[in-house]
Amino acid sequence: EAAHSLWRRSMIKLYYSPGSCALASHIALEEAGADYEAVRIDFGSDEQKKPDFLAINPKGRVPALVSDKGILTETPAILIFISQTYPESSLAPVNDPWALAQAQAFNSYLCATVHVAHAHGGRGHRWADKETSFEDMRQKVPQTVGDCFTLIENDYLKGPWVLGDTYSICDMYLYTVSRWLERDRVDIFQFPKVKAQFEAIEKRPAVARVLENHFAD
Repeated sequence: EAAHSLWRRSMIKLYYSPGSCALASHIALEEAGADYEAVRIDFGSDEQKKPDFLAINPKGRVPALVSDKGILTETPAILIFISQTYPESSLAPVNDPWALAQAQAFNSYLCATVHVAHAHGGRGHRWADKETSFEDMRQKVPQTVGDCFTLIENDYLKGPWVLGDTYSICDMYLYTVSRWLERDRVDIFQFPKVKAQFEAIEKRPAVARVLENHFAD
């Protein structure tokens, strides 16, 4: 317990880039009341590809969370780590194995399917080499992302929050991905439950604080 308390007082450092999926982890840290520092990585100047950052995350991506225990990457892993480190914040159902597995299943879907569908719009070079392939991928994004959100709207967003009555890390992650809908040429008004969840999360004081700092020049 003493060692755990010492860890709890240790500073966390979150590396992020505005507009990226790291926003979810940033919100989680703020909601948890964590002692943390947010470090902005400038993708415009390819800072994520430079040796200093690659020493932190060889993937050259954000988020990356640095703690005295080591370095974590990948949004679902960081979100559950924050939830379990700060259980009193009730950001995830950490004491209910089934409910926690459902939360992890939802976040895994956002990470492995929805984010990938979105990435086809601007990062086609990950999967192909020809410009014609990139254009084909871009044209497909509204359909693939729209299909993902149709599934979320109809089958996974219980309402008012993802897991029902309890706000959780799933909501922070869904909100982050929902912010990309306009860029993906998908109308959020097609999804009333998603839109209501989006508007509700933006009213939270912790989220407002993060947005002000996350996107500050």
